[in-house]
Amino acid sequence: MEEVVIVGAGIAGLATAVALKRVGIKALVLERWDGLRATGAALGLFPNAWLALDALGVSHKLTSIYDNVEVAFVTNLESGAIQQVPSARTNVDAQSGPKLVHRKALLEALAEELPTDSIRFSSKINAIGSITDEGSSIAVVHMEDGSVIKAKVLIGCDGVHSVVASWLGLAAPVHSGRSAVRGLAVFPQGHRLKHETHQFVGAAGRRAGFIPLTDKDLYWFLSCSSPAEGTDHLAGNPELIQKEVIENYAKDLPELYLDIVKHSDLSTLSWAPLVFRQPWKVAFGNLSKQNITVAGDAMHPMTPDLGQGGCSALEDAVALGRHIGTSFIQNGGLVPNEMARALANYVEERRWRATWLITGLYLSGWVQGGSSWVVKLFRDTIFYRFLFRKIFSINHYDCGKLPSIADEEQTGNNKKFK
Repeated sequence: MEEVVIVGAGIAGLATAVALKRVGIKALVLERWDGLRATGAALGLFPNAWLALDALGVSHKLTSIYDNVEVAFVTNLESGAIQQVPSARTNVDAQSGPKLVHRKALLEALAEELPTDSIRFSSKINAIGSITDEGSSIAVVHMEDGSVIKAKVLIGCDGVHSVVASWLGLAAPVHSGRSAVRGLAVFPQGHRLKHETHQFVGAAGRRAGFIPLTDKDLYWFLSCSSPAEGTDHLAGNPELIQKEVIENYAKDLPELYLDIVKHSDLSTLSWAPLVFRQPWKVAFGNLSKQNITVAGDAMHPMTPDLGQGGCSALEDAVALGRHIGTSFIQNGGLVPNEMARALANYVEERRWRATWLITGLYLSGWVQGGSSWVVKLFRDTIFYRFLFRKIFSINHYDCGKLPSIADEEQTGNNKKFK
């Protein structure tokens, strides 16, 4: 019998394991691949993510490596007009400003905090279920190799196509009507570009951009309107992805952008449809059942338009650690019958935050990638000038702290004294 089993060793899974370790609970993380995966190459971490990483005790590992992205520029390819977009860094110190980091660096920073036997790689799941043992609900995980793992708590952090989310009855994610290609460009001698975000918007729903990570590495992306089918031939073929971008999708973009694409590390290139879970499915869906719940993309897959996928996964981890940890400390251990209440409290804390994020990011992507003249006019005259900063305020959410045994003991003593 495991205390907690986490399915998936991505950002949500590793961060949740770290959060639980901080409150004295060891979790077993099951990862279907044979090592840490870094699909997506890089991700933006905004003030809300740094607050979560502070709570997890790992932010210092990354803030010393990556610089803040101080300013962003948006170029209209049709008119040539350039707008400076308000920075997301508002009322935060230099350590918690917006930064772009290597996804692998974040995963490794989290994994380093865990005991070596916490992550079990090449662990593929066939099915999950639940049984009742002496009046308590126990999660059961059936592995591909025929073994069975039982747990007092099961947390699905297994991504967009989550087995755990499916078991809970959550609706499958839907196609947003857009696809995106993402990758890292490497300049061994240095790219000599300022630490700024540059984005280009144009016709046919295209949006492209690049952001430096370090003096030698740049992250670049391109999103475009696409049918649910039709780009499958690009998946898993980085040479073809690079060729398709250069010759078709980005041929009218600035020469600098094309040069960045040409310098791509092919192993980092990915092309995929952008999917999301419809917000009302999150607002009113079954996000937990007894001692089983989900976090990260398994709960709230969203489009990447404001860079909140990884940030919100870190928020989930801290919230899970707080609710499970508080119950653990107060009861002197994980009491199965109390876990349903702890997970329900976690779900209610995260449900509406996740709903708003999905909605805000989808609308942001729709406006920025719109091709009709009405959408373009709204984007150029109103969205970037007035609404963008307000929407970006979601980046300043504080997910709170993790409980400590000392704090809980003091609270208990105060109650006895009264």
